Amino acid sequence: MELYDISIGARVKHPTMGVGVVYDMDPRTVHVFFREHGEQPISRSFEGLVTIAPGVEIGQEPLDLDHVRDALREVLEEMQAPQRPVNMAPRYEGGVLEIKPRDPSLKSKEVPIEEFFHKIVMIRDRFRVLEQKINANDKLSEQDKVELQQYITRCYGSLTTFNILFEDKEDHFIGQKGD
Repeated sequence: MELYDISIGARVKHPTMGVGVVYDMDPRTVHVFFREHGEQPISRSFEGLVTIAPGVEIGQEPLDLDHVRDALREVLEEMQAPQRPVNMAPRYEGGVLEIKPRDPSLKSKEVPIEEFFHKIVMIRDRFRVLEQKINANDKLSEQDKVELQQYITRCYGSLTTFNILFEDKEDHFIGQKGD
């Protein structure tokens, strides 16, 4: 039996990999995600794959500029690539962040500032992606969006301590400007 009556979203059972979900297909291969084995290509001529639940039929959606923009925006968000390079203040390059416990008999921890800075930038970029997802979410009310945005602004405010690490002021965290 060749797998030509299968569709994306179908739940399938493989004799050795267990239950999985079809996430892509091409003329010769069915691509299945298995919880234990990850993404696996399966030949359409493989007879051991059994469909246990049907998928959904996906019709061809018309392509327009808004769909292309949305798709591109989603790809960029997933990559979480900053829109431009974020540089650390030169005076901290090669520096070390030392975390000392109160008890002098305990060993301190040293972290290269570049690693710490990278994590701070990642937090900032993820907050920006979260903001975009909140604003684009059509299931949230405007009041819910405002409330969630206020939480993010407060988080930015908590992170303003780390602004001294940024070379450019436009990369700084900005919190609430008073009530």
